[in-house]
Amino acid sequence: MTEFVLNAAGRRVPTVVNGKEQTPYQGVGQFQPEASKGAPPIRSCKDYPADGDKRVPDLRTALQRCGLRDGMTISTHHHLRNGDRVALEALRTAGDLGARDLMWFPSASFPCHEPVIDLMKAGVVHHIEGSMNGPLGRYCSEGHMRGLGVLRSHGGRWQAIQDGEVKIDVAVIAAPAADKFGNANGCHGPSACGSLGFALADSIHAEHVIVVTDNLVDFPCLPWQIQGNNVDYVVEVDSIGDPSKIVSGTTQLT
Repeated sequence: MTEFVLNAAGRRVPTVVNGKEQTPYQGVGQFQPEASKGAPPIRSCKDYPADGDKRVPDLRTALQRCGLRDGMTISTHHHLRNGDRVALEALRTAGDLGARDLMWFPSASFPCHEPVIDLMKAGVVHHIEGSMNGPLGRYCSEGHMRGLGVLRSHGGRWQAIQDGEVKIDVAVIAAPAADKFGNANGCHGPSACGSLGFALADSIHAEHVIVVTDNLVDFPCLPWQIQGNNVDYVVEVDSIGDPSKIVSGTTQLT
């Protein structure tokens, strides 16, 4: 039985969420963290090909080489918003490989990600931590998710990563431009979306990093927003998304 307590705002909150102990809100300036921030994994050139070419044939191969297993946390970003085609493909591929009880950790999800509901029903995805919009938000709000959905602001998500509250096992980063070493940006190419800042923390702190691009450019990809030194694998696809749907939801023009 889950234990509930009253926090400083007078709300009943659980002391354990998705198997992790939580610190209820204690009031402004009342909580003093004592732990150290989480540290990025140590990268080594020994981990990478001597010729710097980190390309693999597909997402399936990349996830297998990342040691995909049950219960992992897979992160994605939302710069392509309702036009994104990478997050769903990554989760579906993980399901095809037999992975179960994954935590999906997007910076945000959109109506285009509605099929993730089927993956939750099938046991592939256990719960979502991140901004949930549209059908996924409704699915969570109605109590259908097996785990507890955790809504995070963009800044709160970065803090959770840097503080070690959330450990990302595999970050899958859709990149409008990238080179074969993994340097990437969102400035150029048919799917250009702007800065990849939402995925920067993921690339630094994740145990494994996969860059997925539909626009492979000559080394070095400049300006790099995602540093190749933090990337394990590069996957080329026909399209990472539909840029015409970047302007959607809260970014509708008025």
